[in-house]
Amino acid sequence: MIQVIKDIIWGWQCKRAIKKANKLSELLGMKYYVIYMNGSLKVVPKRTIRELVAKHRFRKGVKVADIERRAIYVTH
Repeated sequence: MIQVIKDIIWGWQCKRAIKKANKLSELLGMKYYVIYMNGSLKVVPKRTIRELVAKHRFRKGVKVADIERRAIYVTH
């Protein structure tokens, strides 16, 4: 029963993050990712991901394409 409630909450959070990513993408014309980071879902623009990879904030060898592959949702 507890797992069902957790799944419902996770689904609601996912839907909410995807809506936010789509809305920001349409408004600003940028590509957005929904990624699971630090225990929660984050909506992050691709530009920020590129900057963080360039500043070596991720493990050595991680590329933007790797993060895009692991993203829960990617806007167009």
